[in-house]
Amino acid sequence: MKRRDFIKVIGGGAALWPIAARAQQGGERVRRISVIVPAAADDLVFQARVAAFHQGLQQAGWTIGRNVHIDTRWATTNAAEIRRHAAELAALAPDVILAHGAATVGPLLEATRTVPIVFPVAADPVGAGFVESLARPGGNATGFLVFEYSLGAKWLELLKEIAPGVTRAAVLRDPSSPTGIGQFGVIQAAAPSLRMEVNPINVRDAGEIERAVTAFVRNSNGGLIVPASGSAQRHRQLIITLANRHKLPTVYYERLFVSAGGLISYGVNEIEQYRQTASYVDRILKGEKPADLPVQAPTRYELVINLKTAKALGLNIPPSLLARADEVID
Repeated sequence: MKRRDFIKVIGGGAALWPIAARAQQGGERVRRISVIVPAAADDLVFQARVAAFHQGLQQAGWTIGRNVHIDTRWATTNAAEIRRHAAELAALAPDVILAHGAATVGPLLEATRTVPIVFPVAADPVGAGFVESLARPGGNATGFLVFEYSLGAKWLELLKEIAPGVTRAAVLRDPSSPTGIGQFGVIQAAAPSLRMEVNPINVRDAGEIERAVTAFVRNSNGGLIVPASGSAQRHRQLIITLANRHKLPTVYYERLFVSAGGLISYGVNEIEQYRQTASYVDRILKGEKPADLPVQAPTRYELVINLKTAKALGLNIPPSLLARADEVID
């Protein structure tokens, strides 16, 4: 089935109940999966991710309307809305819930400690209290990491490699998140060996981001690093616009920034992570417990470069870096 066919069914879980009921009457048990994402229903990025999850389920033998019903909640980025949807899903007690990141997993775990939860991406599930350990989660949640903290040093190295003249890097972090503080700490520790100065920029709201970036560019030889955070994702277009307007070489944590006009990214492919998440949902539907399924670390990272943006910034990408790239956008 093509991607657009999956996207059509992402938000239509309720309409599938009559089909599901007929399947159950025919003797085949219909399992219930809930999906909650911190995005609006028209968010194309999350549509593609959820569609990949549907594809993974199909590959595992689950067919919507025959043996599985999926109820997708587009909870937006509003914290109150996310909590409301999380409480409703917990009360429905589905067989398993797929939840994207700390913004949704945290509220779900406040609402239920029995319904299985699988996260396709999470930054630090141990530090956040979602699991007891990566090897033995121990509770009702498990899933996949979005990065390892050591990746922060790699982002700084890439910034220096793509723009050797940069001596100052602003790191856009979420100060309310332990992972934001942790990522900045790793980048800060790597800075002396590269003769770099790093400064944190908070990303709580659009106004704060714009003011901080505008202040940062008053001095020369600067670049940006955008680590993983829900705030960075919410404000991704603003961040890309500011970086390009001020001609700041910028390294992002995920390819969606580069496909939207950013310069370079190094991180996991989140669409692929959603597809892989279906394997854990499948195992839980077949009787395994989240407590016994280890949290999976990324097995590979992808390097994506936007040559059009590089040209607009006046940068010549080293041939050695182009040769290592997984994707080059012309």
